[in-house]
Amino acid sequence: MISSHIYIVHGIVLKRWNVGESDRIVTIFTKERGKIRVIAKGIRRITSHRAPHLEVFRYVTVTLHKGKILDSVTEVQSISSIDIDHAQKVSFAYYLCELVDRLLPEHQEHADVFDLATHAFYALDHGNTAMVWQQEIFAFALGLLWILGFLPRTTTLSEENIQPYVEGIIERKLRTPKLLHQLR
Repeated sequence: MISSHIYIVHGIVLKRWNVGESDRIVTIFTKERGKIRVIAKGIRRITSHRAPHLEVFRYVTVTLHKGKILDSVTEVQSISSIDIDHAQKVSFAYYLCELVDRLLPEHQEHADVFDLATHAFYALDHGNTAMVWQQEIFAFALGLLWILGFLPRTTTLSEENIQPYVEGIIERKLRTPKLLHQLR
């Protein structure tokens, strides 16, 4: 039986950054709890068995323990990950992660956005050309704006106009479009 302080989520690792000597803070977009930030203590130690599972673009099952500020990772298992065999595919995946991270607030469940994101990751992983990847990311970005209510469903944007539109919403520049333009 799981106590009230321990819970399990399924999600996509959006980003991670190192803290202290051996810890890492990880942002995960989960189906059950929306976007959450958690701490993985000791994950940067060479003996850590959890480290390979908490990499960006991984779809994971995570057991968490509630903490005062951040919940702690106690167990993690990879379900799948995007095959990072092409630099442009990686750039599109980072763009997808940045859109989710910037546009979604923490701790708000968005099962529809989660389904949209997992579909986009699947399409990135199984698509075989940059044109397919670009179309999928464009469809994802537009769908995300519609679902979150930032854009009326009766309105559409061109690929060139999505980036400035999103930057207007978040009031800062996106980082990943630079990667996409460098690889074209």
